Amino acid sequence: MKSFHGGVHPDDSKKYTAAKPIETAPLPAKVIIPLRQHIGAPVSPIVKKGDTVKKGQLIAQSDAFVSGNVHASISGKVVEIADYPHSVFGSCMSIVIENDGLDEWVEGIPVQRQWEKLDAKELSGIIREAGIVGMGGATFPTHVKLAPPPDKKIDTFILNAAECEPFLTADYRAMLEYTERIVTGVKITMKVLGVSTGYVGVEDNKPDAVKALQNAFNGTQVKVMALPTKYPQGAEKMLIKVLTGREVPSGGLPMDVGTVVQNVGTVVAISDAATKGIPLIERVVTVSGSAVKEPKNLLMRVGSTFADALSCCGGLSGELVKIINGGPMMGFAQSTMDVPVIKGTSGILFLSKKDVNYDKESACIHCGRCVEACPMGLNPSMLSVLGERQLYVEAKEEYDLLDCMECGSCVYVCPAKRKIVQYIRYAKAQNAIQAQKEQAKVAV
Repeated sequence: MKSFHGGVHPDDSKKYTAAKPIETAPLPAKVIIPLRQHIGAPVSPIVKKGDTVKKGQLIAQSDAFVSGNVHASISGKVVEIADYPHSVFGSCMSIVIENDGLDEWVEGIPVQRQWEKLDAKELSGIIREAGIVGMGGATFPTHVKLAPPPDKKIDTFILNAAECEPFLTADYRAMLEYTERIVTGVKITMKVLGVSTGYVGVEDNKPDAVKALQNAFNGTQVKVMALPTKYPQGAEKMLIKVLTGREVPSGGLPMDVGTVVQNVGTVVAISDAATKGIPLIERVVTVSGSAVKEPKNLLMRVGSTFADALSCCGGLSGELVKIINGGPMMGFAQSTMDVPVIKGTSGILFLSKKDVNYDKESACIHCGRCVEACPMGLNPSMLSVLGERQLYVEAKEEYDLLDCMECGSCVYVCPAKRKIVQYIRYAKAQNAIQAQKEQAKVAV
């Protein structure tokens, strides 16, 4: 099978957890549930300090279409609504629930529901009410993704089962252990979209997962394809190109070429919501790295902290020098273990000195390696230089800044050890701020 342009081949480091079955983490003494767990409009609390809540109860919501409901992940008492550390945004208003040890479901959950008897609109409503968002890290509200504008004709669904980030094996274990729920989730998603053509893309370094899914989807119109192992194979645009031959245009979205892509964890959540009425309150998280005594794949409640995750894995085995939310290529470094697991937390890495590069950054030597590695065909070197020099508009208009998906391939190959992605992220942020200012002027 043909591959995409560029990309890199980092050590996958999946040996720590690939053979570890999913374990259910013990319930924490309390959970810290952030109100920002999705792209879109923020949600507002509908509970207050002192309220008693039950597992699965709606505790925060928004009237905006592009948003995601938030539910209690344990039963207990709301002890605080305050600003707490956040793994992506630095800090965020959060609802803190003290565990009562009962783990009681809110009335009406779970249910036994025959999803086949529901129409697409009903299923979409269930997905929205369940607060499901993209669980690969992007956290875009799933019900929005499954409701493209009328002029975007969708004919193909793709399940992203590549899991190309080093260390992460949460999706891999789900493919082996939650196979039936994945199949159900894919069928529900395709019914909502009204499509009959589906693909599942799995990197060929997971042959047992490929076989399990091929057997599970046998007799359906969903093709399970083994893809060449190369980072970032799991990026939406890369998957679409490799599986369908279609190329998402610059500045475009998958729906522009008739496709919708969802992550493995997301379709599992869709299955649980549609068949049992269960909202998104837990997810599989890979806890790994050379500083962890016993790396694991854990089924954790949303709001459990990184400290809780480490405790489940026996603590540290050596000197800890870096904590990362997600994978090493696209993840975010953390300054504390008090950050909570959110809907988009696919992995937590505790790294020792041998895993971290401490080389000093130097000037770009114009070697062109980043250009060769960029899967989007960009010039990361120029983008980093423009970002460093605060020439944000030039980066956007002349070098397609917004097409960068921040995969980190450029940083991986850079001999000058430049912080290319950081410069690009900052340039994007500055462009967004400027756009907001322009909108505000127009509004006035």
